[in-house]
Amino acid sequence: MTSSETKSVRQPRVGLFATCLVDLFRPSVGFASVKLLQDAGCEVHVPVAQTCCGQPAYNTGDRADTREIAEQVIEAFEEFDFIVAPSGSCASMLRKHYPCLFEGDTAWEERAKAFSAKCHELISFLTDVMMVRDTGAALNARITYHDSCSGLRELNISEQPRKLLGNVSGLEIKEMTDSHVCCGFGGTFCVKYSEISNAIVTKKVGNIDASGADMLLAGDLGCLMNMAGKLKRQGSDVEVRHVAEVLAGMTSQAPIAGSGK
Repeated sequence: MTSSETKSVRQPRVGLFATCLVDLFRPSVGFASVKLLQDAGCEVHVPVAQTCCGQPAYNTGDRADTREIAEQVIEAFEEFDFIVAPSGSCASMLRKHYPCLFEGDTAWEERAKAFSAKCHELISFLTDVMMVRDTGAALNARITYHDSCSGLRELNISEQPRKLLGNVSGLEIKEMTDSHVCCGFGGTFCVKYSEISNAIVTKKVGNIDASGADMLLAGDLGCLMNMAGKLKRQGSDVEVRHVAEVLAGMTSQAPIAGSGK
């Protein structure tokens, strides 16, 4: 490829949907996401007008407010080539559920479908769209990976993070039993059905400890905060981090919930 041809190749313009939990509780995940996307050759934008994806309202049956939120999100992000979120649940909301909100609306239906087709979860976007195989990260640790429900069941995300983690220098993957089983978070589920949620997460952290890993990774901050809280309350030494932080080589910040030695 000549130099003139190289200059003519436009970087894909990516709008980063940071998510509420990342913005409020773990901004380092957002910075790690930006680094990973830029290293993959993307031009990254973070619209200041972005808000919640509307998932809490949608899951409680409030379609009117969800639609109002969705319209605002579409207007804030539809100019970009891709919309990427470091969360399987938020990405699934944008990609799978937005079109349902506008069925039969001639003004919005096609617009929503076009928007949703451009939405991706961060790790699957890196591997499946940008064809990233190695982020150049290094970390001496034994990790286990939790497959979050929305990412796994709605977006088929499972092998993608493991492929990238497998190329992190010094990292050893220790698969836990039932890595695909829910952690008990489920958004408002953990509030409505706290006893059931606690029983689920208790079993989950037992599997995490039994794996022999010293670090837990996942792609959804809600799940991570839920598991980190339980691990801390049980006195576990397992650190908890978002997978993007490890893949970006940004692990200097304390782990989630301060769990760890």
